[in-house]
Amino acid sequence: MRKNKSELYYSCLLLLLAFWSSTDADITTTDETSTLTSAINQTIESTLSSTTETITTTTKGPNRTDWSHITKCPSNVQCNLLGPDCIECPGYTINCIYGDEVAVTCTAKPGLNCTGPEQFEKRPICRFCYQTEPWEHTCTDTTNCKVVNTTRTSNPRGVYISNCTVKQHILCLGHRTFKKRRKCNWTSGYRWSTTLILSVTLGGFGADRFYLGQWREGIGKLFSFGGLGVWTLVDVILVAVGYVGPHDGTLYIY
Repeated sequence: MRKNKSELYYSCLLLLLAFWSSTDADITTTDETSTLTSAINQTIESTLSSTTETITTTTKGPNRTDWSHITKCPSNVQCNLLGPDCIECPGYTINCIYGDEVAVTCTAKPGLNCTGPEQFEKRPICRFCYQTEPWEHTCTDTTNCKVVNTTRTSNPRGVYISNCTVKQHILCLGHRTFKKRRKCNWTSGYRWSTTLILSVTLGGFGADRFYLGQWREGIGKLFSFGGLGVWTLVDVILVAVGYVGPHDGTLYIY
Protein backbone atom coordinates (compact mmCIF):
# COMPACT_ATOMS: atom_id res chain seq x y z
CA MET A 1 0.00 0.00 0.00
CA ARG A 2 2.81 2.45 0.94
CA LYS A 3 4.72 1.47 -2.21
CA ASN A 4 1.72 2.30 -4.44
CA LYS A 5 1.29 5.72 -2.78
CA SER A 6 4.98 6.50 -3.30
CA GLU A 7 4.72 5.58 -6.98
CA LEU A 8 1.67 7.84 -7.32
CA TYR A 9 3.46 10.82 -5.75
CA TYR A 10 6.60 10.19 -7.81
CA SER A 11 4.65 10.00 -11.08
CA CYS A 12 2.76 13.22 -10.33
CA LEU A 13 6.00 14.98 -9.42
CA LEU A 14 7.64 14.00 -12.69
CA LEU A 15 4.65 15.19 -14.67
CA LEU A 16 4.61 18.52 -12.82
CA LEU A 17 8.31 19.00 -13.49
CA ALA A 18 7.69 18.29 -17.14
CA PHE A 19 4.89 20.85 -17.12
CA TRP A 20 7.08 23.49 -15.58
CA SER A 21 9.85 22.74 -18.07
CA SER A 22 7.46 23.16 -20.94
CA THR A 23 6.26 26.45 -19.44
CA ASP A 24 9.79 27.79 -19.29
CA ALA A 25 10.25 26.85 -22.93
CA ASP A 26 7.10 28.84 -23.82
CA ILE A 27 5.27 25.65 -24.81
CA THR A 28 1.91 26.65 -23.41
CA THR A 29 -0.49 25.86 -26.15
CA THR A 30 -3.94 24.60 -25.22
CA ASP A 31 -3.43 21.23 -26.90
CA GLU A 32 -0.21 20.56 -25.02
CA THR A 33 -1.80 21.51 -21.71
CA SER A 34 -4.76 19.20 -22.39
CA THR A 35 -2.39 16.36 -23.31
CA LEU A 36 -0.40 16.84 -20.12
CA THR A 37 -3.55 16.88 -17.99
CA SER A 38 -4.80 13.69 -19.65
CA ALA A 39 -1.47 11.98 -18.99
CA ILE A 40 -1.63 12.95 -15.32
CA ASN A 41 -5.19 11.56 -15.01
CA GLN A 42 -4.23 8.29 -16.68
CA THR A 43 -1.25 7.87 -14.36
CA ILE A 44 -3.40 8.48 -11.29
CA GLU A 45 -6.10 6.05 -12.48
CA SER A 46 -3.51 3.36 -13.27
CA THR A 47 -1.87 3.68 -9.87
CA LEU A 48 -5.20 3.63 -8.03
CA SER A 49 -6.27 0.54 -9.99
CA SER A 50 -3.04 -1.22 -9.05
CA THR A 51 -3.59 -0.29 -5.40
CA THR A 52 -7.14 -1.68 -5.45
CA GLU A 53 -5.97 -4.98 -6.95
CA THR A 54 -3.27 -5.29 -4.29
CA ILE A 55 -5.79 -4.72 -1.48
CA THR A 56 -8.22 -7.23 -3.00
CA THR A 57 -5.51 -9.87 -3.31
CA THR A 58 -4.44 -9.31 0.29
CA THR A 59 -8.02 -9.57 1.57
CA LYS A 60 -9.33 -12.47 -0.50
CA GLY A 61 -6.22 -14.30 -1.62
CA PRO A 62 -5.45 -17.95 -0.89
CA ASN A 63 -2.88 -16.98 1.75
CA ARG A 64 -5.40 -15.12 3.91
CA THR A 65 -5.40 -16.43 7.51
CA ASP A 66 -8.67 -17.96 8.74
CA TRP A 67 -9.43 -16.96 12.34
CA SER A 68 -12.79 -18.70 12.70
CA HIS A 69 -11.20 -21.47 14.81
CA ILE A 70 -10.57 -19.12 17.73
CA THR A 71 -14.20 -19.24 18.87
CA LYS A 72 -14.19 -23.07 18.76
CA CYS A 73 -10.96 -23.70 20.68
CA PRO A 74 -10.45 -23.56 24.46
CA SER A 75 -7.90 -21.31 26.14
CA ASN A 76 -5.19 -22.01 28.71
CA VAL A 77 -4.87 -25.70 27.88
CA GLN A 78 -1.86 -27.64 26.70
CA CYS A 79 -1.36 -27.30 22.97
CA ASN A 80 -0.99 -31.06 22.47
CA LEU A 81 -4.45 -31.59 24.02
CA LEU A 82 -6.25 -29.38 21.51
CA GLY A 83 -8.76 -30.99 19.16
CA PRO A 84 -8.53 -31.35 15.38
CA ASP A 85 -10.34 -28.03 14.84
CA CYS A 86 -7.52 -26.24 16.65
CA ILE A 87 -4.42 -27.92 15.20
CA GLU A 88 -2.94 -28.68 11.80
CA CYS A 89 -1.43 -32.11 11.07
CA PRO A 90 -0.40 -32.06 7.38
CA GLY A 91 1.08 -35.58 7.49
CA TYR A 92 -2.22 -37.25 8.47
CA THR A 93 -3.94 -38.01 5.13
CA ILE A 94 -5.95 -40.78 3.47
CA ASN A 95 -2.73 -42.12 1.95
CA CYS A 96 -1.81 -43.81 5.23
CA ILE A 97 -2.16 -47.57 5.77
CA TYR A 98 -5.44 -48.43 7.50
CA GLY A 99 -5.04 -49.58 11.10
CA ASP A 100 -1.45 -48.40 11.48
CA GLU A 101 -0.28 -45.67 13.82
CA VAL A 102 0.87 -42.57 11.97
CA ALA A 103 3.58 -40.36 13.47
CA VAL A 104 2.70 -36.79 12.49
CA THR A 105 3.95 -33.38 13.56
CA CYS A 106 1.09 -31.09 14.51
CA THR A 107 1.04 -27.34 15.06
CA ALA A 108 -1.47 -25.25 17.00
CA LYS A 109 -3.34 -22.84 14.74
CA PRO A 110 -2.35 -19.16 15.01
CA GLY A 111 -4.00 -16.91 17.56
CA LEU A 112 -4.67 -19.59 20.19
CA ASN A 113 -3.80 -19.14 23.85
CA CYS A 114 -2.40 -22.57 24.72
CA THR A 115 0.44 -23.66 26.99
CA GLY A 116 3.51 -25.69 26.14
CA PRO A 117 5.17 -26.14 22.74
CA GLU A 118 2.99 -25.11 19.81
CA GLN A 119 4.56 -27.84 17.68
CA PHE A 120 4.31 -31.41 18.92
CA GLU A 121 4.02 -35.02 17.73
CA LYS A 122 0.89 -37.17 17.71
CA ARG A 123 0.42 -40.84 16.80
CA PRO A 124 -3.19 -41.28 15.63
CA ILE A 125 -4.53 -44.47 14.05
CA CYS A 126 -5.16 -44.41 10.31
CA ARG A 127 -8.96 -44.75 10.06
CA PHE A 128 -12.09 -42.84 9.21
CA CYS A 129 -14.19 -41.28 11.94
CA TYR A 130 -17.07 -43.73 11.51
CA GLN A 131 -14.60 -46.55 12.23
CA THR A 132 -13.74 -45.30 15.73
CA GLU A 133 -14.53 -47.41 18.78
CA PRO A 134 -17.85 -46.87 20.64
CA TRP A 135 -16.07 -45.18 23.57
CA GLU A 136 -14.38 -42.73 21.19
CA HIS A 137 -17.58 -41.08 20.01
CA THR A 138 -20.91 -40.04 21.49
CA CYS A 139 -24.28 -40.80 19.92
CA THR A 140 -27.80 -39.52 20.43
CA ASP A 141 -30.18 -41.88 22.23
CA THR A 142 -33.87 -42.42 21.63
CA THR A 143 -36.75 -44.16 23.38
CA ASN A 144 -38.87 -44.16 20.25
CA CYS A 145 -37.95 -47.66 19.16
CA LYS A 146 -38.82 -51.26 19.97
CA VAL A 147 -36.11 -53.21 21.75
CA VAL A 148 -37.94 -56.49 21.19
CA ASN A 149 -39.29 -56.85 17.66
CA THR A 150 -40.98 -60.22 17.32
CA THR A 151 -41.97 -59.61 13.69
CA ARG A 152 -38.33 -60.11 12.62
CA THR A 153 -37.41 -63.64 13.55
CA SER A 154 -33.87 -63.35 12.15
CA ASN A 155 -33.03 -60.30 14.27
CA PRO A 156 -35.67 -59.61 16.92
CA ARG A 157 -33.64 -56.73 18.42
CA GLY A 158 -34.84 -53.38 17.10
CA VAL A 159 -32.41 -50.77 15.74
CA TYR A 160 -32.51 -47.03 15.07
CA ILE A 161 -30.39 -44.45 13.22
CA SER A 162 -28.32 -42.29 15.56
CA ASN A 163 -26.19 -39.20 14.95
CA CYS A 164 -22.70 -39.73 16.38
CA THR A 165 -19.84 -37.27 16.91
CA VAL A 166 -16.20 -38.15 17.55
CA LYS A 167 -14.79 -36.87 20.84
CA GLN A 168 -12.69 -33.74 20.67
CA HIS A 169 -9.27 -35.29 21.38
CA ILE A 170 -9.60 -38.10 18.79
CA LEU A 171 -7.91 -37.66 15.41
CA CYS A 172 -9.58 -39.37 12.46
CA LEU A 173 -10.22 -38.93 8.75
CA GLY A 174 -13.42 -37.74 7.09
CA HIS A 175 -16.48 -36.17 8.67
CA ARG A 176 -16.44 -36.06 12.46
CA THR A 177 -20.25 -36.40 12.61
CA PHE A 178 -21.82 -39.47 11.03
CA LYS A 179 -24.90 -41.71 11.20
CA LYS A 180 -24.79 -45.11 12.85
CA ARG A 181 -27.22 -48.00 13.26
CA ARG A 182 -27.59 -48.77 16.98
CA LYS A 183 -29.60 -51.38 18.81
CA CYS A 184 -32.45 -50.14 20.96
CA ASN A 185 -31.32 -50.29 24.56
CA TRP A 186 -33.75 -48.78 27.04
CA THR A 187 -36.15 -50.00 29.71
CA SER A 188 -39.46 -48.97 31.24
CA GLY A 189 -38.66 -50.56 34.61
CA TYR A 190 -40.06 -54.08 34.20
CA ARG A 191 -38.05 -56.68 36.13
CA TRP A 192 -37.37 -60.08 34.66
CA SER A 193 -37.27 -61.77 38.10
CA THR A 194 -40.69 -60.39 39.03
CA THR A 195 -42.18 -61.54 35.73
CA LEU A 196 -40.77 -65.05 36.13
CA ILE A 197 -42.09 -65.38 39.70
CA LEU A 198 -45.55 -64.26 38.61
CA SER A 199 -45.48 -66.64 35.65
CA VAL A 200 -44.62 -69.62 37.87
CA THR A 201 -47.00 -68.85 40.75
CA LEU A 202 -49.93 -66.98 39.23
CA GLY A 203 -49.42 -67.64 35.54
CA GLY A 204 -52.65 -69.63 35.35
CA PHE A 205 -54.56 -66.40 36.11
CA GLY A 206 -52.57 -64.31 33.62
CA ALA A 207 -50.75 -62.30 36.30
CA ASP A 208 -47.50 -62.30 34.33
CA ARG A 209 -49.18 -60.98 31.21
CA PHE A 210 -51.03 -58.28 33.16
CA TYR A 211 -47.76 -57.21 34.77
CA LEU A 212 -46.13 -56.82 31.37
CA GLY A 213 -49.00 -54.68 30.13
CA GLN A 214 -50.36 -57.37 27.79
CA TRP A 215 -53.91 -57.25 29.10
CA ARG A 216 -55.50 -59.06 26.14
CA GLU A 217 -53.33 -62.15 26.68
CA GLY A 218 -53.89 -61.78 30.42
CA ILE A 219 -57.67 -61.92 30.00
CA GLY A 220 -57.30 -64.94 27.71
CA LYS A 221 -55.22 -66.81 30.28
CA LEU A 222 -57.55 -65.81 33.12
CA PHE A 223 -60.76 -67.15 31.53
CA SER A 224 -59.06 -70.27 30.12
CA PHE A 225 -57.29 -71.09 33.40
CA GLY A 226 -53.95 -70.70 31.71
CA GLY A 227 -55.02 -72.65 28.66
CA LEU A 228 -55.64 -75.62 30.99
CA GLY A 229 -52.04 -75.36 32.12
CA VAL A 230 -50.46 -75.61 28.69
CA TRP A 231 -50.34 -71.85 28.10
CA THR A 232 -48.95 -71.33 31.59
CA LEU A 233 -46.13 -73.81 31.02
CA VAL A 234 -45.26 -72.28 27.66
CA ASP A 235 -45.19 -68.77 29.15
CA VAL A 236 -42.85 -69.86 31.93
CA ILE A 237 -40.38 -71.09 29.32
CA LEU A 238 -40.76 -67.98 27.12
CA VAL A 239 -40.29 -65.60 30.08
CA ALA A 240 -37.30 -67.61 31.34
CA VAL A 241 -35.47 -67.30 28.02
CA GLY A 242 -36.47 -63.63 27.66
CA TYR A 243 -38.60 -64.07 24.54
CA VAL A 244 -41.74 -62.59 26.12
CA GLY A 245 -41.08 -59.04 27.25
CA PRO A 246 -42.89 -55.79 28.16
CA HIS A 247 -45.66 -54.57 25.90
CA ASP A 248 -43.71 -51.46 24.83
CA GLY A 249 -40.81 -53.53 23.50
CA THR A 250 -38.28 -52.38 26.11
CA LEU A 251 -35.65 -54.42 27.94
CA TYR A 252 -36.00 -56.14 31.30
CA ILE A 253 -34.11 -55.00 34.37
CA TYR A 254 -32.18 -58.08 35.50
